[in-house]
Amino acid sequence: MQFSNELGARTGRPTLSSTESLETSPNPESTPNEAELQAADSHKGHTHDHDDHDHAGHQHGPVLNPDCTREVDIEVPADEVSKAFRTVTKRYQKMARIPGFRSGKVPESLIRTRFADQIKQDVMEALVPERFRAIVEQEKFVPVSQPQVTSLTIVDGEPIHCKAAFEVLPTFSIEGYQDIKIAKPETDLTEDEYKAELERVRDSRAAMEPVTEDRALVDGDWAQITFRGEFMGEDGQPAPAPGEPIKGEDVVVEVGGEKTLATFNDALRGAKPGQELKFEVTYPADFGEHNLAGKTVAYDVEVKAIKKRIVPELNDDFAKELGEYETLDAFTEKFREHLANDKRRRLEAEAKDKMIETLIAKFDFPVPETLVQHQVDARLDRGLRALAQQGMRAEDMRKLDFNRLRAAQHDSALNEVKGSMVLDRIAQEEKIEVSPDEVEQELQMIALQTREPVEALRSRLTEDGSIARIREQLLREKTGNVLYDRLVS
Repeated sequence: MQFSNELGARTGRPTLSSTESLETSPNPESTPNEAELQAADSHKGHTHDHDDHDHAGHQHGPVLNPDCTREVDIEVPADEVSKAFRTVTKRYQKMARIPGFRSGKVPESLIRTRFADQIKQDVMEALVPERFRAIVEQEKFVPVSQPQVTSLTIVDGEPIHCKAAFEVLPTFSIEGYQDIKIAKPETDLTEDEYKAELERVRDSRAAMEPVTEDRALVDGDWAQITFRGEFMGEDGQPAPAPGEPIKGEDVVVEVGGEKTLATFNDALRGAKPGQELKFEVTYPADFGEHNLAGKTVAYDVEVKAIKKRIVPELNDDFAKELGEYETLDAFTEKFREHLANDKRRRLEAEAKDKMIETLIAKFDFPVPETLVQHQVDARLDRGLRALAQQGMRAEDMRKLDFNRLRAAQHDSALNEVKGSMVLDRIAQEEKIEVSPDEVEQELQMIALQTREPVEALRSRLTEDGSIARIREQLLREKTGNVLYDRLVS
């Protein structure tokens, strides 16, 4: 798991969002505009009817974890329901534009008939969310999901009785979190590691140069070849190809190289440009290319040229090619520092992940499924973005089995959410906080990465609620760092 992860934003004062998409709580005295009324009239008969709508078997909301679910009874007296119906109906009556009637003079009976569904919706939104919030505050619940409303019936002159189920943050003990021990990783860069990475950089800058002298291939040479292969059956006769034809043009193969099959090495060693070779290769059963594993292939190979791989010398010119370095010493100093920092960050991140895994295993408590699904969404979003960056087309993404992908992400998402919940509790216990300056510094960093003006970024992230999530994430990282410094040994 990643030490840094995302956790869905919590709604301290949630609006009501039932299985009928009831999400706002307008004032019954507010006035709809004419366009809204016309749109409502044009969609008459196309909305859900709340009367006697049993939601069993019609669940649009997410599955909730029973151990984190609370259910409240919401009741509204009949006289308040009637008052709300009158208020909403008068509002519609005032604004409705119906042919044959003057503005504001449409009969109430016609308004109630034509806008029946919309009036019920407005009455519900005016009465139910307010009472839901009052119960939540009274019971001191901390909801983390939108409530799912069931058994909701709205009739003028009759009381409203309904139930709302939602998930809350569980209470759990973190006693003993200070007692876990994490082994301190050895983060010092060794000389062998440094030399190996330096050789890798040299190797990446190597160039292929042709050998012009008239001679045969020897170990260390690179043979430029054209080849064609044919699968052979157990009887020694050609067999049908199980996949694409085996062929290659101007492929370079290292003679005597560790990654070159012994049969190729034996065949190429001693050959000259222009020479044609015939030989068979029997691939091992565990060969990396499934198509070739366990198969015998007869090859026709033409040697086109001999090439030498020239690795650049370690000197000042080499350093200048790699960046703004005047000398080799300047480059190697920065390179060694970079490798050391990279190793330290990588091993410490792995140790911190291990620390979180240990905390997760130590404390057993239920996790709200709503937060898990939010985390699954975040993981899938990152995965799809990565696929898009790799060139995957949108139409191909739509063909993915998202039910299978979501199921595959569930356990990892569960652990990430659980780890975040533990860190949040420890932050409370330790009274760890994130200052405005720390948030501002993070915004500056994001602005640099996205090349977006800081003010525009701040405005956008504040509007969509991301600032709060950034603050939460910084708090978890800060808490993890405090714990790591204390618990590592």
